[in-house]
Amino acid sequence: MKGTRGSGDMWKLARRTIRYRGKSLTATFLALFLGTVTVMTCGGLLETGVRNNAPAQRLAQADLVVTGDRSVTPPAAKGDDPDDTEDPAIMPERVPVPAAALARVRGVEGVDEAVAERTFDAALVRDVRDGSAPVKAQAHGWSSAAFAPYGIVGGRAPARDGEVALDAGTARAAGVGPGDEVRIAAGGGTRKYTVSAVVKARQQTDRRHMDRRHMDRQHMDRAALFLSDDRAGQLAPAVADIAVRTRSGADPGDVRDRVAAALDGQPLRVVSGDGRGAVEFPEVETGGSDLVALAGVFGGMTTVVAIMVVSGTVALSVGQRRREFGLLRSIGSTQRQLRRMLLTETLMVAVAAAGAGWFAGPPVGRWLFDRFQGTGFVSDSVTYAQGWIPAVAAGGALLITALLGGWIGARRGVNVKPVEALREAEVQLRWAHPLRIVLAVLFLSGAAALALLTILLFDGPIAGSTAGPTVLCAVIGFALLGPGLTKLMAWLIGGPVRWFTGAGGKLAASHARVRAVRMAAAVTPLMLATGMATGNIYLQTTQIEATNSAYAANLRADAVLSPAAGGVSDALLAEVRRTKGVEAASAYATSTGFIDGVTDEDGIPLQGVSARQASRTTAVEPVAGSLEALDGSTVALTTERARKLHKAVGDSFTLRLGDRAEVDVRIVALFEGRPGYETAFLPAALLAAHTDLGRPSQILVRAPASAVPALASLAPGLDVTDRRSLIEANAEDAQTQAWINYLLIAMIVAYTVLAVVNSLVLSVGNRRREFALQRLVGSTKGQVMRMLTVEALIVAAIGLLLGTAAACTSLIPFAQAAANTWMPSGPWWIYGAIVVGAVTLSLTATLLPAWTALRTRPVEAAGAQE
Repeated sequence: MKGTRGSGDMWKLARRTIRYRGKSLTATFLALFLGTVTVMTCGGLLETGVRNNAPAQRLAQADLVVTGDRSVTPPAAKGDDPDDTEDPAIMPERVPVPAAALARVRGVEGVDEAVAERTFDAALVRDVRDGSAPVKAQAHGWSSAAFAPYGIVGGRAPARDGEVALDAGTARAAGVGPGDEVRIAAGGGTRKYTVSAVVKARQQTDRRHMDRRHMDRQHMDRAALFLSDDRAGQLAPAVADIAVRTRSGADPGDVRDRVAAALDGQPLRVVSGDGRGAVEFPEVETGGSDLVALAGVFGGMTTVVAIMVVSGTVALSVGQRRREFGLLRSIGSTQRQLRRMLLTETLMVAVAAAGAGWFAGPPVGRWLFDRFQGTGFVSDSVTYAQGWIPAVAAGGALLITALLGGWIGARRGVNVKPVEALREAEVQLRWAHPLRIVLAVLFLSGAAALALLTILLFDGPIAGSTAGPTVLCAVIGFALLGPGLTKLMAWLIGGPVRWFTGAGGKLAASHARVRAVRMAAAVTPLMLATGMATGNIYLQTTQIEATNSAYAANLRADAVLSPAAGGVSDALLAEVRRTKGVEAASAYATSTGFIDGVTDEDGIPLQGVSARQASRTTAVEPVAGSLEALDGSTVALTTERARKLHKAVGDSFTLRLGDRAEVDVRIVALFEGRPGYETAFLPAALLAAHTDLGRPSQILVRAPASAVPALASLAPGLDVTDRRSLIEANAEDAQTQAWINYLLIAMIVAYTVLAVVNSLVLSVGNRRREFALQRLVGSTKGQVMRMLTVEALIVAAIGLLLGTAAACTSLIPFAQAAANTWMPSGPWWIYGAIVVGAVTLSLTATLLPAWTALRTRPVEAAGAQE
């Protein structure tokens, strides 16, 4: 068996004997198949986030679009070191296009047509007594309709201020047609308009503007209405974008370069292709990075889990073949040949798993992506993209998993002397290896370091960035020490087990200690599933509870008024304040900004309020200065933020607002903020002017419950929400976003559950001879089943204890950092369900194959080969 010929013989032997390894190879196939599917799913999500394609709809016939550049390098990145660069931040608001830019674009050679595009929110509202919900839509000037293109299917184009064209879907939802009157809320007020036309988007046939995957798009995803250009200019003075059509025969790329040169020095960019879609749907730019981060984290986590699962499955299979390997070694086979045979078997299975996963991965990825869009985590306008890159990545991950998992699993089986292998065929006694111990110490040390970082350095939701990886490090460390920990735990619980379970329990406890190394193959994935599920689920519930608590603590208003569209006008705010029973009413706006000299990719949350009403509608209690001075270019900061800036009341600093505008603001008040949930308060007029609405979005009202219902009659479509409903809605939104992580966690847990089933079924199924000998010396089937029941409970108990311990390394530090408590938040029934699931799984996967094994006559089973 030596040399090249021997190696070839091992390849032949692997191919010929693979059909006799049905159980073990099926387990390996399932582990590799699910690993491939999961990695391909995460790869598809990752590619989708990187490409971030949102095909143009309303601007589909524009060759080029000029838009404001929302990417800004954080102020702190502008240091003396030219190599000190930061990833650009995406501003939360649209950056307006200067009015003078339109004339420059029109003067560029090769430009045939350039139209100033104005985009603003609008809604068709009914009579107050009607009770019907407003029909939401995006409003534009009529000249931009040709870029969709929209075609009139009834009526004529709007030419006067009092006319409007509705898309077919909006007109159908409102139940109106040409000649009917509608009331439209936009620009901070409502007005009656006459429907002059109903329009419908034409199917795209120009392949320059529509990717083949989207040729069948028949309609716009968002409702639209069109006003005359003059009226649109009155309601939305700022130009959102400039749609450009190039002359026939002109090269769009050359024209794009000339347009960019003409606009050089201004915060603008020129886009084409799918970049136009990101202009139409601003949320696309921020959602792509979130999807990339999420897919990357879970893809890496899945690969690590896959290696552990595959290596455990292969190791168990190898452990059951130790007598076979001993015989092969005794007739001259080398360790290298045996290892090659095992790797060949694993790779054969990997090829089959890759083929199956290749077809199953994309549908699962698309299904998961649809769930993401359903929760609002990803914009509905983004298209799912899974090309050859995720498939290659999954193939590479599968190859690495198969080779590394197979090598780890096979190392012990072939790395022994022939006589030793024959002696240890029934019971594996040794498991420790210096490298394994060192790696375990490193991972557990990493978990301890991450836990300390979570407590000492982070506050609020950001603590999840270190708390999440802590669980993974802890379970990997425990998995590496699995046999030793299993033996220790079996010894610790052996006494109580013997005391309460009688003779069968004593035998089960003895087996648990003697077979600890093999039992660890089932304990480890059960620990992994418990730790991942408990840790990640309660991380989400704790964060949700902390966020809801912070939201409720900061909200003092009894009700919030939200206009149907267009924001809050000064007239509406004044009318609310005059309403009987209203004690205070504050305009309210939100956005995100960046403080000059502070490195923060996420920026600082900003809230705009009315100075004299803020103290009664928010829970801010100044410790220095006064909120009544919050007027003009002023700001109220938390004491912690001011300390980091080395600022006090009366000092000034530069604040970059959501639309890139820089404002010098003066501190007029300081207040104690909840760590991790800090915000800054600005005058509502100042902040709202730099948002997409251009006006405050809501009104915070302090009034008795009896006065709240009357507020709904102040304006058509005005939504009035009480404090309780607001808190419930906030909690529901947070819970909806958490389902994204629950879905991904469920995939990983399901994967580890498969490993538990594989391990237990393989382990129990290959103990036929042991069961037969027990029955030959007088044990009944019932006694054997009772013994196995106790063993299954021991496996479940050890897995649950170790998994819970791993989860606590993350949950306790995160609870302290996010909620200032040592106890994580969340329903206890979740942990109860995890315990019940683990016990049920262990019992089912043990007793069913045992019942099957016990159906064989003892004499036949005792003489059977393993």
